[in-house]
This record gives sequence, structure tokens and C-alpha cells, in this order.
Amino acid sequence: MFQGDIEHMQHNVEQPPPTSAGGAQESVITVGQEEQPQLERKKRKLASKFPLVDISRNILLAYQSLGVVYGDLSTSPLYVYKSIFVGKLQDYQTPETIFGAFSLIFWTITLIPLIKYVLIVLSADDNGEGGTFALYSLLCRHAKFSLLSNQQAADEELSAYKYGFAGQSTPSSALKRFLEKHKKSHTVLLIIVLLGACMVIGDGILTPAMSVISAMSGIKAAAEHLSHGEVLVLSCLILVGLFALQHFGTHRVGFLFAPIVIIWLISIFGIGLYNIIIWNPKIVHALSPYYIIKFFWETRKHGWFSLGGVLLSVAGTEAMFADLGHFTSCSMRIAFSFLVYPCLVVQYMGQAAFLSKNLASIQDSFYNSIPDSVYWPVFVIATLASIVASQSIITATFSIVKQLNALGCFPRVKIVHTSKHVKGQIYIPEINWILMILTLSVAVGFQDTILMGNAYGLACMTSMFITTFLTTLVMIFVWQRNIALATCFLLFFWLIEGVYLSSSFTKVPQGGWVSLVLAFVFLAVMFVWQYGTRKKYNFDLHNKVPLKWLLGMGPSLGIVRVPGIGLVYSELATGVPAIFSHFLTNLPAFHSVLVFLCVKSVPVPYVSPEERFLIGRICPRPYRMYRCIVRYGYKDIQRDDGDFEDLLIQSIAEFIQMEAVEPQLSSSESPSLDGRMAVISKKNVQSTSTLIVSEDFGMRDSIQSSKSLTLQSLRSAYAEENPQIRRRRVRFQLPENPGMDPAVKAELEDLIRAKEAGVAYIMGHSYVKARRSSSFLKKFAIDIGYSFLRKNCRGPSVVLNIPQISLIEVGMIYHV
Repeated sequence: MFQGDIEHMQHNVEQPPPTSAGGAQESVITVGQEEQPQLERKKRKLASKFPLVDISRNILLAYQSLGVVYGDLSTSPLYVYKSIFVGKLQDYQTPETIFGAFSLIFWTITLIPLIKYVLIVLSADDNGEGGTFALYSLLCRHAKFSLLSNQQAADEELSAYKYGFAGQSTPSSALKRFLEKHKKSHTVLLIIVLLGACMVIGDGILTPAMSVISAMSGIKAAAEHLSHGEVLVLSCLILVGLFALQHFGTHRVGFLFAPIVIIWLISIFGIGLYNIIIWNPKIVHALSPYYIIKFFWETRKHGWFSLGGVLLSVAGTEAMFADLGHFTSCSMRIAFSFLVYPCLVVQYMGQAAFLSKNLASIQDSFYNSIPDSVYWPVFVIATLASIVASQSIITATFSIVKQLNALGCFPRVKIVHTSKHVKGQIYIPEINWILMILTLSVAVGFQDTILMGNAYGLACMTSMFITTFLTTLVMIFVWQRNIALATCFLLFFWLIEGVYLSSSFTKVPQGGWVSLVLAFVFLAVMFVWQYGTRKKYNFDLHNKVPLKWLLGMGPSLGIVRVPGIGLVYSELATGVPAIFSHFLTNLPAFHSVLVFLCVKSVPVPYVSPEERFLIGRICPRPYRMYRCIVRYGYKDIQRDDGDFEDLLIQSIAEFIQMEAVEPQLSSSESPSLDGRMAVISKKNVQSTSTLIVSEDFGMRDSIQSSKSLTLQSLRSAYAEENPQIRRRRVRFQLPENPGMDPAVKAELEDLIRAKEAGVAYIMGHSYVKARRSSSFLKKFAIDIGYSFLRKNCRGPSVVLNIPQISLIEVGMIYHV
């Protein structure tokens, strides 16, 4: 009836529980588990043996990914050659340098998107989730690198926690021990990860502005009567429309945009093939890297400066990995390898063939290379494709922010899941409108695609550089690859990306500073939020209510215990939070049944329903005080299905019944018990016979069940104002069981009566202040930065889907 066995371990009140790596105190929890989740493992095993079973779904996702992921990458032929031959490289416009430029583009596309990302990095997923924070999550679970305060020792028992090889090779074990020992390396690692996330968010601001203005410049070339101001107004209107489409979700947007990208890719493939045949078939010789050497031999340092333009040919590649949660690695590989890659190679080759015979056309190479008979249709589809190009990085930004939010490194935001089938497809309203405002500011401020391209290239290559480093660590600590092999991977791609990155830094005065400013602002927001959250958590941790004080007051706690259940929300996974004593000080009455509820995110992509609930007891049985820990992964959907209260009651009843049949548990009534937790499976709860469940719909019975006439009238008024609300009401009864322990029966009856009386949600409304003795920097971060973010982000009650009619907030000042 219950999942696993529970080992009874006693703790003295005076002894603090062990401390996790993140600084959180935890009680020792031993949870036996069945082999689970079997379903997910069987699916993964079946997919590995029979890949054709899931081929139709991957093809469908590959189709959607074309409109979401590859728009930016596939529209780069519009401006790459123009960006390469800018500045002093204009003096080297010869057929040989054109051949060398194409060879650079070809090998850049082959080495970075195809070999690095498609073949290697897409395999470094965290149970299907991608991005820099997914890599960080993998590393923190396989080594003690985390600085986040939300990790608990019990989380290591989750079946999704270990994802990779169980063993450790000797060299990697030595390296892991060295890095775990030096705490400063953990801080450096977190800053690197946050910097990579900031660069992706910066891309989400720069890409839409650059893509749309590029499209509008084409319209200006076709309609010369339009002024620069009119074109800018049209660009801003299109940007507003693009961000307004995001609430439809990745699924619908992908279906809407994918045909445009497919038509665009087929068009550029045909145009490129035409130019190769008509203008210069010898361009195929430029596939040899010999022409790269010849290019740099002729152009010297000016060729190195031009690498910023070559870099734009792979701009948008990072979105493949960041958007992985919206699709699958197989669908990404299919779309890129069989359509995007060959079309881009042929198009760049065709442009180079055309330019080798028409050197004067470099400034507008793409449009000049289009045959006259298809010029206008291609012009229209190019304009649409440029607008679509913004979608990939916007979607990637949503994924990154969700991961940051779930792991405590970003202010609380509303996350809307737009697909019932793919968990990673999300929409974040606040981020969407913030991106829109910043994108419009960049578009109006710069009005020049070359300056925006300099900023975009710097952000793009920095994120790639960081991804290479984190992937190397995953190879060593998760995949258990040879350190020498992983080092070769690191040095090879760092050498390539380092050359591009050094060239991009030379463009900082010419617009590249925008990426640095945006990264600094977002990094400051993330660091201040993570710092303030950690300080607040540590305050709760060190100001817990002593159990000895509670035990000294007796089962009544020295107050009036009124009918009902009180759900006390807290971030603590052990102990009684300070908000409880603060509440009692101001209002000396509490509910007959108390449940200290902790809803937390853990550094895994998902937590199976069989492992979501941890139930335990605080103080002896007469106190009627319980603890419930609800665990979610950063990929899980936290929805209010309306049955949380009922599921919680059934889980507590299961725990009570389990104690009666566990000899180790029932043999002791030690008053110092706090922290023995049991995994209560939702599946087992639904099939349990501990309580008899009956249900009906409507609010009449709920209104009449209240003993207070005032409360009945208030609820009646609420029901009349909200006639559309018909809530499912569950009633619990005890089964006829003469052999049931009288103490267990009495506790279950108290639980049922409390549920019938009603449930109240108690949550702290905290005000965090820095101590007077704190430094100026700390006061600025806490009193100004953190307080501003808390006031302007979503409240915890909204994020946790707490019904406002049952919410009680307790004000409390935290001096950290």
C-alpha cells in the first residue's frame, strides 16, 4: 500500500540536522523506493531499440522547429558577405578573397553547428532539456558544485537525479574532489553559467531588431519614396506584432512560421544552385581549407577583423540547444542535417560564384544574385523569413528564464505552458513584454544593422564559448569520458571560437558594448535575487522555532485550537519556521491540524508523481502537526488541478496508517521526532482503502457545513457573485475496521473533521531589510535591489496557485 520502507532515525532536539552543500539544514531522511519510474525508462529503452516507433512525432517536431529554431540561422545569407567585406577589407575584393570567404563560411558552419552542436552538444541534454542551466544542473547533481540553497539530501534519492554513468574514473574523481574542495570555483562556475544565460537573453533583444530592420531596409530599396522615419515606424509596428503573437505558444507559432522558412530554404537552395551553374562552377574548389590559408595570407590582420562578419553565418546556432526543451534532439538533427545545412551551403556557394564574376555587387550581394524572373517572389519571402528569424531566440529566452526561475536565480514570473504534449513549450508574459520594450529601444537607438550585428556577434560567440566549457565538464563528470579526450574537444573548439571572440571584442566601440551592458544588467538582477533569496532562507534556517519550546506548551500549544486545517507555507524542509511563532504572538489561536508545507524546485527536469510527496510528522501524535514537502523539477508543470487539498489529506492519512503497521515507528513515542519522511505515491493514494471517498459538485453543501452563520453568509455571497464556480467537493469517511488501533482511528477522525471545517493557507508577507551593521554594498543590494525586485515580481501565492479566499498573510520583517 505504501511505497518503500521507512527507516526510523531519532534526532535530539539540541543537535541540528545535517547541512547540505547549499547551506540548508536537513533532517536525515531514508526512503526506500520501488524500481521507478518504470514507464519513463521503458519508453527510453523502447525508443533506443525501435527508433521508427517515434519517427512520426520527430518529423512533426522537426517541421515545427524550422519555424521556431532555424529562422535566424537560415536568413544569415542576407547580410553575411556584406558584413565580411566592410571597412578596410574593401581593398581586397578579388575572386581569390571571395573564394576564401566562402571557404571560411563553409568550414565555420560545418565545425560549429553541424559537428559541435548537432553531433555533440545536443547529446548533453538533461533528460530532454537544453541550455546552459541544464548543463549546470547536470554538473551539480554529479558533483558538489552548487551554491543554490534549495538542494536537500533527500533529493538525491530521486530516480531522475542520477543521469549518466554511476561510476567515477580515477582521474575524473581526483579532479572532482579538487574542484569540490575549492569553494571559490563554485562561485566562478555559477557566474559563468549566469553570464551565458545573460548572453542568450541579450540575443533575444538584439536579434528581432536586427532581423526586422534588415527586412525593412529591403523594402526601402524597393520603394525609394519611403523616408527613413517611415521605415523605422513600420519596423516598430512589425516588432510589436511579432511579440504579440507569442502568447499563442510555440506549437501554433511553429506551424504558422514553418512553411515560410521551408519555402525560404528551398528558394535559396535553388538560387544558389542556379548561380553555381551559370556563373562559376569552379567555386566547388573552395570547399578546400587551402583557400582559408590563402585568404589570411593576402588580407593579414584585416582578414582577422572581418571574422565578425563570418561569425554572423552561424548566428542563432545556440538556439538549437536552448530550445531543446520545446522539441527533441532527434527532430533538431533531422531538420538541420537534411534541410538547413545543405540549403545554406549551396546558397553561400552560389553567392560566392556570383560575386567572383560581379565584384561590384558585394554591398547587396543576395538581392543582386537573384534572377530577374523570380526577384519579387523571393523578395517577399525574404522579408517574411527575416521576421520569422526573431522567433528562435525569443523562444530560447523563455526556456532559459524558466530554468533560472525554477532554480532560484530569477525573480518569480508567470509561466504559461502552451502545449499538453511537449512540456518545454512555454510562454512568459512579463519577459515577452520586457523583451519587446528593450528591442524597440535598440531599434530606435541604433537604426543600423551593422552596429547591431557587432553586438549580436559578441553575445552569440560568448554564449557558444561558455557552452563549450560546460559541455567539456559534462563529458568528464557525467559521461565519464577520458579527460584527455574532453580536453581535446575543449581546446579544438576554444581555438576556433576564441579567434572569432577576439575579433568580436574589437567591435566593442562600434556597437558591441550593448551586449556587455545588457549582460551586466541581467547578471546584476540574477545575482541580487539569488543573494537576497539565500539570505532570507538562511534567516529562516537560523531562527526556527525550537521543538523544546513547542513540546513544553503541550499538545494544545498553549493556545486555542480551532476546527480546521492550517497549511503553513515555508521554504524550510525541516523545523518550524519563525512565522509560526510570529503568528501565535499576534493571534493566540490556531487550527486543530497543522501542516507545514514546503513547495520547492529541485535541480532535475522532472519529478515523477510517485516521488512528488514527502510526508512526515512534527512532535508526537497528540499535537496533530505534520510536514509535507512537494517537489517539482524545473521542467514540471505546476498546475492547480483543484484536488491538491484532497490529495494532501489522503497522503497524510496514508502516513498515519503506515505508522501503525511499521514496528520501528510505532515502538517509539520520542518527543524529539522531527524529520522522518515517507514517499507517498499519488497512484497508491488513489487506490488506497484508508479512507472512503465520496464526491459531489456545487457549493451548497460547503456553505451549510460551516458552523458559523457569518461565514455561511459570506460564502453564500461569494457563490452568488461567482455562479460559474462549481467546485468538486470530496467527503472522507473511515471504513469499518474493528481491528484498527484506537489512537490511529482517533487521529484519522480528527483529520476528517478538520477537513470538513475548512482549510486555510497561511503564508508570510515578508519584508527583507539589511542589518544596520551591514556594509553599504549589502544595504544597496538588499534594501534597494532585492526589495524592488520582490515588489515588482509575482507574489508567491500567485505562483503557488493559492486560492485568495482562503489565504492568510502574516507580515514579518527579516533583518539579514
